[in-house]
Amino acid sequence: MSGNRPDHLVLNVNVLDVGSVHAAWRSDDLHPLSFVDIEFFQEIGRIAERGTLDAFFLADGPGLREDPRYKPGRSLEPSVILAAVAAVTEHLGLIGTASTTFNDPWDLAYRFASLDQVSGGRAAWNVVTTHGETIAGNFGLTGLPDRDARYRRAAEFVDVVTALWRSADGTPVAHAGEFFTVNGRLAVPPSPQGHPLLVQAGGSPAGRELAGRQANAVFSAELSLPAAITHYQQVKRIAVDSGRSPADVRILPGLITVIGSTEEEARRRHAEAVDLAPSDFPLIRLTGSLGIPPDSIDLDEPLPDWVTAGPPDPAHFTASLGFRESLVWLATEERLTARELMNRLSGGAGHRTVVGTPEQVADTIEHWFRAGGADGFNLMPDRLPDGLVDVADQVVPLLRQRGLFRHDYEAATLRERLNIPLNRPSIGATS
Repeated sequence: MSGNRPDHLVLNVNVLDVGSVHAAWRSDDLHPLSFVDIEFFQEIGRIAERGTLDAFFLADGPGLREDPRYKPGRSLEPSVILAAVAAVTEHLGLIGTASTTFNDPWDLAYRFASLDQVSGGRAAWNVVTTHGETIAGNFGLTGLPDRDARYRRAAEFVDVVTALWRSADGTPVAHAGEFFTVNGRLAVPPSPQGHPLLVQAGGSPAGRELAGRQANAVFSAELSLPAAITHYQQVKRIAVDSGRSPADVRILPGLITVIGSTEEEARRRHAEAVDLAPSDFPLIRLTGSLGIPPDSIDLDEPLPDWVTAGPPDPAHFTASLGFRESLVWLATEERLTARELMNRLSGGAGHRTVVGTPEQVADTIEHWFRAGGADGFNLMPDRLPDGLVDVADQVVPLLRQRGLFRHDYEAATLRERLNIPLNRPSIGATS
């Protein structure tokens, strides 16, 4: 490995309630109310730490999905869950998602600095701008700000939050910008890692720019290795152009795992879960991600040129540009019909899926890592907790044998484990 890459994988678990496959919650083996059971999340934390994973990752969407046919969304506030997981673990990192569109910088800095302190330096904030139109009403808005405004606000928001985290060392924040005016400092003292790490999720051009300049890790959505390599190199180049080392930002695609003792068993497990979903869900997921009406394409033909020619009008497209780009790349590269592309989405999830044996999962992880498409992965087991047990007890030992992953935790804080420097200058207008 070159000096610009870590010498071992970063592996997190992305905890999507009872699993990443959309209809996992309908399985007879799982309890549909686990998404509000704190002991459920604590059990997952213990399993992840048993596998020496780097971090426990929580998404968030501060809204309610109204259609009862679809799985329950995130209900408990992420920092509350992570504090409970911190209480039953010693080493596991704690990554929580919070929106820059629907939060206040001082309050968010306070919450995450508190989590970082009580966990002994294991916290990270996953920065998102949020693209759900229905969520805006929860905050008194009639709609979302346009994409450019959301990203400008996000960049300033991150600057203010990091300045507030550093203010614990005695430097008050005096900031006046386009979106925020803040004068003050935090009362929470620095944690053993200084302050929380920054993670960024989003693959639009503005999102990649933000990640390269400010993030310590990127949660990306990738469906093909060539696209992943392009994204990887782009973000690393932005980091260098911003005066950082390529190793200062880790690129971590999502990876859905469906594991069986044989490939046939894994495929049967996957098919059973997908079959539990509403029949129209895969089509709605695909067309919603592409920004087109469900009846506008022939499923047995390739995506038409008007879909693949370029991104949609940003004024009318609020979903993830990065995910859309990944879908179009995969469809074009492999000459897939719309139906074939729809079937690749694993019953609704938008990340690379491996359905197979522990060896096949380990092979995919190693191949992408060595090919320069990832520094590691946010692992997304199809069902929880049993899918994570398979990862911890079967996949991780294989990666250790191949010299790609640790046998024990060797550092106390998440920052030390990822070898991320602390004293990085702030980017932007914050003083």
